[in-house]
Amino acid sequence: MPRFFVPSSGFDADHVTIQGDDAFHLARSLRMAVGDTVTVCDMQGREHLCRLDSLRDEICHLTVLSSKPSETEPPVDITLYMGYPKGDKLELVIQKAVELGASAIVPFLSERCVVKPRAEREEKQNTRHARIAEEAAKQCGRGRIPTVSMPISFSALLSAVAEYDAVLFCYEGDGTQSLKEVLGEHRGAKRLAVVIGSEGGFSLAEAEAARAAGCRLVGLGKRILRCETAPLCVLSAISYEFEL
Repeated sequence: MPRFFVPSSGFDADHVTIQGDDAFHLARSLRMAVGDTVTVCDMQGREHLCRLDSLRDEICHLTVLSSKPSETEPPVDITLYMGYPKGDKLELVIQKAVELGASAIVPFLSERCVVKPRAEREEKQNTRHARIAEEAAKQCGRGRIPTVSMPISFSALLSAVAEYDAVLFCYEGDGTQSLKEVLGEHRGAKRLAVVIGSEGGFSLAEAEAARAAGCRLVGLGKRILRCETAPLCVLSAISYEFEL
């Protein structure tokens, strides 16, 4: 069944309005008709079965038939901090991170980032990244659209670690614990952060700064994973630990 996301402000008692590109998609691309039903998520963790009452290219009106909490959101809130990678790798990471349950994706810049986003293009890129997250959320049946932030500095990342029950700082150097061990220690966590480096990984100084800030230095096994593979590995492990 088609799935759409409308902020709670778009609901009025038992009625909801879909506008813009989504309305056009309903009326033209999907060729739906009055009386058909769709799922509308209110961005607050609830989903609503809705009947189409009217369709126009620019606006559609629907009636809410039933509502329930979304069953597709993971039981733990996960923020993925991703070192800014080359090319279109970030787009792939965003898409797959949404499918695997991340609630937010935050790109960051570190010492070994090979490329840095051009300031004049950041907003345009962020708009594209947000659209990728929205499309992935619709495709995989999420109850809300994960946010994608503008790039932040490594120091800003370290300032945010106190917000989480645990911060998994993925590091290929010495002094790490296994991912399995660390996740086992935090089965009751409500908020987790995962930190993945770019192609060059992290410097020793960055790893020590992360440890000092309260991050858990985590190893991902005996093989070196590409920067776009590592977040998928960790998010899959979290899903296994908390959901499956």
